[in-house]
Amino acid sequence: MERLCLDCGEAVKGRTDKKFCDDSCRNNYNNRLKSENSIVFNRINSILKKNRTLLSKFNPDGKVKISKKKMLNAGFNFDYYTHTYHTQNGKSYIFCYEFGYLALNDDDFLLVKREEK
Repeated sequence: MERLCLDCGEAVKGRTDKKFCDDSCRNNYNNRLKSENSIVFNRINSILKKNRTLLSKFNPDGKVKISKKKMLNAGFNFDYYTHTYHTQNGKSYIFCYEFGYLALNDDDFLLVKREEK
């Protein structure tokens, strides 16, 4: 059974567990895999960074009330966040790094900043 290089498709000669015909093909293959993953990570990190920047801009003093419309108009993406925090009284804060928000109603949010201890 002939083995083929995972990168170029040429026949592979040598050890039975060899996957590439040479170092160049191995590097090309691994770099291609890495770049495909990087595109996804970079897109998500860009959205998270923008969300954090907007939350920081809207909330310079640590706590403020803001409308959902104002956040959406600035380009905030509610689908991306880093974590949630659930309080003992059942409220759920959504965070993008150290900046978070709490839905007060359908149109308003309370923006907060979590202080490091």
